[in-house]
Amino acid sequence: MAASQLPDSEEHSNNNSSRHIEVTVTDSSHSQTTSSRLAHPSPDATDGGRNANGRSSRLSRGFAKVLRKNQDYIRISIPEPRLEPLPAEWWKTGLVFMWAGFNLFCTTIMITVVNDRVPDKLVNPPLPDKFFDYVPRLEWAFTVTEVNGMILVLAWFIQWLFLKHKAIIGRRFFFLMGILYLYRMITMYITTLPVPSMHMNCAPKLSDDLLGKVHRVLQLMSGGGLSITGSHMMCGDFLYSGHTVMLTLTFLFIREYSPRSMWWYHLICWVLSAVGVVFILVAHEHYSVDVVVAYFITSRLFWWYHTLANNQTLRDSPHNYLNRVWWRFFFSFMERNVRTTVPCTFSWPLSLPTTCTKNPCRRYSKVQSIREE
Repeated sequence: MAASQLPDSEEHSNNNSSRHIEVTVTDSSHSQTTSSRLAHPSPDATDGGRNANGRSSRLSRGFAKVLRKNQDYIRISIPEPRLEPLPAEWWKTGLVFMWAGFNLFCTTIMITVVNDRVPDKLVNPPLPDKFFDYVPRLEWAFTVTEVNGMILVLAWFIQWLFLKHKAIIGRRFFFLMGILYLYRMITMYITTLPVPSMHMNCAPKLSDDLLGKVHRVLQLMSGGGLSITGSHMMCGDFLYSGHTVMLTLTFLFIREYSPRSMWWYHLICWVLSAVGVVFILVAHEHYSVDVVVAYFITSRLFWWYHTLANNQTLRDSPHNYLNRVWWRFFFSFMERNVRTTVPCTFSWPLSLPTTCTKNPCRRYSKVQSIREE
């Protein structure tokens, strides 16, 4: 028996995922008879001189042909080690988290700047809004909006903790949130709208008081930018609605990364999100255009990103116009090593070491029984 590594045949040339070792088993009967003929040549061949040399060369070629004809191949497949298709890469998630935190911090600074530019409501009354014409204001409506938002954020955080690929999903969430608040910071600065309702009392303007503005920024950040905590008393951050952004974004991520069979969970979250968005308008805290633009930008950005992330062929296609967005370089940085769709699988947030799950008494009893035998 002889073992050799031979190139793959044509019928297996299409299999690129594994290497093969071919073991050759030769017929011993043919080799013995042929070798015996070579060891004991005939007398005619010895007396023939040149004819003997030619005959021996033909015999050696025939011997090689017999070996090739009577050998059997056993194909042993050894799969090549594959890279992890969904690497965690927590360091990227940390960078994207800082990106989102930086934009949130800059947004709070922009709110303090824009508050000084809001015109007086007695000089510039609220703009006409069709929703306000038909729906009267309810004082407690905005509290319902913020409570629903906190419930959705908490539900998404708990769900994210139990996701198996939380690093990949987390950086997607923080990246989109950072872009949305970057857009919001730009829109509120370039267009300052008057207050949407006469009930709003804006904080006093601080034109040259730098320490006062720093105090407002810290106060706004400490309260999470919520009116229910008493931290948000400034105006000007109308276009577009930050509450609508968080209500929509959390619901989209909850639905995307949870099983489709949990329809009741999706329905509850959708109701919380929808009621929260509608009650922003019922409270007359934002214009209708603020809410519509916020929903449109949030939903489209979420769908564009996940369309690129879940379709590998679109990333390198020259006819894919989604690759022309300005954040495509950041997308390539985050999704370069994600080579498949992220499945909706869950795992425990903290896994115990394997040594803690084993029973040392059981192992000792096995060793003791072996010694006794």
